[in-house]
Amino acid sequence: MHTFQSTPLQIKFAQADTAEGEFTGIASAFRDRPDRHGDIVVPGAYKRSLSLHSLEGTRPAMLWSHDQSRPVGAWVDLKETSAGLEAMGRLTMDVPEAKSARALMQAGALGLSIGYRVAPGGAEVRSDGVRMLKDLDLFEISLVAIPADTGATIRAVKGYDLENPREFETAVREALNLSSREAKRLTAGGWRAMVRDGSDDNSKELAAIAARLQSITKSLAR
Repeated sequence: MHTFQSTPLQIKFAQADTAEGEFTGIASAFRDRPDRHGDIVVPGAYKRSLSLHSLEGTRPAMLWSHDQSRPVGAWVDLKETSAGLEAMGRLTMDVPEAKSARALMQAGALGLSIGYRVAPGGAEVRSDGVRMLKDLDLFEISLVAIPADTGATIRAVKGYDLENPREFETAVREALNLSSREAKRLTAGGWRAMVRDGSDDNSKELAAIAARLQSITKSLAR
């Protein structure tokens, strides 16, 4: 087992007054087991890149499934912690994909995935074939359905009045093309509750809902 020490580093960007569409998550987790690609990111791997972004006044892009033609918002705070690369972002709610992303985040259907380049000498391959990533140039962080790093999760989403769930129901209905009844069921208990509570429904109707969800998640997967 490998024990790592995290190098705290934080970079903040100017942000608007409104918190609508704001969310937080782990863009890259620091763990002792490899991700789906056989990589382990070592704490401190983002230190140089974040420092350079801060110096030059730039920031990694926030993209929809690694598609450079589809930005969906901006990152307002990035920092390394013991857990990994923590990120706070704000969706641009005038962008159609951002509205869909917010509804999918609330349903727990999205994670995060980084776009990077390994700096010269920034990787070391262990005897077991696992690649240790020690120095990365961070270009973008995407919203995806299937992240390579299972620890890259979205933790919290702002922008809804939890005392009045109608706004969320409306967003879910628009994003997933659900009926009002289907959106209420999904809001109340997630997809599992929809399936369980819909056991007496027409199976074709349920299959159609599942197909729509599957189509959306497939379009987000990299």
